[in-house]
Amino acid sequence: MIIAGLFLKANEVRIVTLTGERASHSLVAPKVTKFSLLKNPTQADVAAFIEQVNTHISSNGIDKVVLNRRATTGQGAGGAGTFLMEGAMLANCNAEIDFIHPATLRASDKKHAELKSCRPKTVDLGKAYDLAFECLS
Repeated sequence: MIIAGLFLKANEVRIVTLTGERASHSLVAPKVTKFSLLKNPTQADVAAFIEQVNTHISSNGIDKVVLNRRATTGQGAGGAGTFLMEGAMLANCNAEIDFIHPATLRASDKKHAELKSCRPKTVDLGKAYDLAFECLS
C-alpha cells in the first residue's frame, strides 16, 4: 500500500509518500515536497490546488492520504488556510483520507523511533513522514 502524509500548515501542504511496512519502508517521489494555496484564493486557485494534489496521487499510485488533525480552538488552532485546504481535499481528493491526531504521532514516535530510518530532517517534512508512517501496516 502506498500512503501519502500531508502535513497542513498555514497555506502550504508538505507531502511525504511511503510504501512498504513499518519495519521495512521507503520513500516514494522524494522530490515532490510542497504545494501551496494563496492566502486569499479564488475558485480557480482552489481547483488548481486540488488538481496538483490529485495529479500527485494518481502519478504515484497513492492508496491513502493521511492529514494532521487540526486543532479547532486554543493556541495552535488551525487557520483559514488549513481549513480551506482540508475542506477542498475532503470534497475532491481521489484517494481515501484519514486523520491522525498529533498526540498519536508523539506516542508513535516514542514507540517506533528506531523504525523511522528514512525520516526527513526538515521539521515539517518529518511531520508529514510521521503521518504516512502511522498508517503503514
